Amino acid sequence: MAEGSRYEIFDRSRLELKPLAERHHDLHLDRWIALDDETPPFTHPDLATVAGRMAAARRSGAARILMMGAHVLRAGVNRHLIDLLERSAIGHIAMNGAGAIHDYELARIGATTDSVDRYIRTGEFGLWRETGELNDWIQEAAGLSLGLGENIGRRIAGSDFPHRDLSVFAAAYRLRVPVTVHAGIGYDIIHEHPNCDGAALGAASYRDFLIFARTVERLEAGVLLNFGSAIMGPEVYLKALAMARNVARQEGRSIRNFTTAVFDMVPIQGDHRRELPKTDPGYYFRPHKTILVRTVADGGESFYFRGEHRATLPALRRALLELEPLECEP
Repeated sequence: MAEGSRYEIFDRSRLELKPLAERHHDLHLDRWIALDDETPPFTHPDLATVAGRMAAARRSGAARILMMGAHVLRAGVNRHLIDLLERSAIGHIAMNGAGAIHDYELARIGATTDSVDRYIRTGEFGLWRETGELNDWIQEAAGLSLGLGENIGRRIAGSDFPHRDLSVFAAAYRLRVPVTVHAGIGYDIIHEHPNCDGAALGAASYRDFLIFARTVERLEAGVLLNFGSAIMGPEVYLKALAMARNVARQEGRSIRNFTTAVFDMVPIQGDHRRELPKTDPGYYFRPHKTILVRTVADGGESFYFRGEHRATLPALRRALLELEPLECEP
């Protein structure tokens, strides 16, 4: 019986890590907008309908899930996300591993995002010493049987980071709202680091998947939003919904009547509630066929909003506030 791989692996001890102080950051604090700052205009007749469904789901205790790509944070809308959490408009946030990195760096140094074009040429991209601390927190999460996002929120909330008030993870931890991180091995810069433990990453992120699937069990009469996640969002949601519906069927329940909404930049030709033929390149845009068509085909309703996140997320928040003055959590 084979006792190990026949192939050589990369020796990470040869890597040189540099401090964040030496990095040129693409995004700085002035990118992050205040709640009363003017944002790019965005209007859509269906926005009030989705806001109404979110408010109804909050009153009934049904799930209010926001799935998102990391570039939603890079759009500068952290304060808007935190405000939605504080008002209980959102009850679960799911994001990819890059979202955790941007949130951590922003909280710690008030800047984030290193230039791929600048640093891939020298082999320095992603190899920044302080950001690797996330790997230590991930190992800790696995050891303590905590979710990956849960422990990041706990650690930032308990830190002396000067900009921790901008951390979505810390705010969610304070409010007891799950933020789950759905990581793909090799996707994120912290996977380059010598202290990355793949087993711990898998354990902590898989726990997050199970936390997410548990929330999806309450999706009947609820709302699922997907902001700018073309792969992670629809794929993680699809598997979690299958699990939740499997159990619901055995228990004589159904998870059919809920609302989904996709906020993205991709143009969808024709009726977004109809699946495109496989000969159309748009067929392979997963948020369309998975979130807007297939999973709501037997009772739900879907909506599509095309626009930049710096415009659409604040617009959704305004629609909620116009509908009812939700009170913030202390």
